[in-house]
Amino acid sequence: MMSKSRLSLRGIVPPLITPLADRDRLDREGLARLVEHVVEGGVSGVFILGTTGEAPSLSYRLRRELIQETIRIVDERVPVLVGIADTAFVESLALARFAAERGADAAVLTTPYYFPAGQTELVSYVRKLVAEVSLPVVLYNMPQLTKVWFDIESLRRLSDLDRVIGVKDSSGDMEYFAKLCELKTQRSDWSILVGPEAKLAEAQTLGGDGGVNGGANVAPGLFVDCHRALCEGDDATVADRQAKILKFQQIYDIGKYASRHIKATKSAASLLGICSDLPALPFNPFLQPERERVAEILRDIGLL
Repeated sequence: MMSKSRLSLRGIVPPLITPLADRDRLDREGLARLVEHVVEGGVSGVFILGTTGEAPSLSYRLRRELIQETIRIVDERVPVLVGIADTAFVESLALARFAAERGADAAVLTTPYYFPAGQTELVSYVRKLVAEVSLPVVLYNMPQLTKVWFDIESLRRLSDLDRVIGVKDSSGDMEYFAKLCELKTQRSDWSILVGPEAKLAEAQTLGGDGGVNGGANVAPGLFVDCHRALCEGDDATVADRQAKILKFQQIYDIGKYASRHIKATKSAASLLGICSDLPALPFNPFLQPERERVAEILRDIGLL
């Protein structure tokens, strides 16, 4: 595997769901099946403790157990990225240090949430944290949930930090994403990855390097094939896989709460026999009528 100081991320890096056996108990067997499912699907890495992984809803004890167990199961087959976002600087730092000690390959950092930071404060915050973290750091732009953007100018200022190796953007703003890709003129080694999976093809045409796509928990091969076809200029395969990805998106329209994205992904994984569909509190799993709608969509694209 590439040394961590030179980690370069290309392709599909699924933001793993967190399989739960109970309110504060990790489903270790489900996690093992999930990791095997995505690794066998050809992914380029795994990202734990992100939005899809419900990180802010998990206890600090459970987060550490998840880090340790995921790294053990992956066993260096692909890089393991660990989300360290928190409202408290010292907790982000402690989690990053724990992840490094256990053998993680990179840390992923959002803007701090709850109290919105100004851009000057944000740049200072990242500099202070990166100075004390031994892992490469991917910056994660998720303004819908954190209330703060990584402004392009702020990222330009942070590009002088060697340990920052790229950006994951989940804003869905493709004009912003194009400007992100332009930052490669300053940092050609940066990996620019897109979150919203329906925009994978568009992002790659703008200069992106792949996706951190929640649907790859369920259908890793679908997203890996699409990325590979984009790299190879195989338009027919891109069109076919993109149509299936867009069909898959319909699972996220089931349910009326914002939590439906996590519920739908966990429901789909459970229908495939990977792990239970139990989300972290305060969310509830889909009821049977919603699960059947998820199943219908999976059947339509040949996943079930």
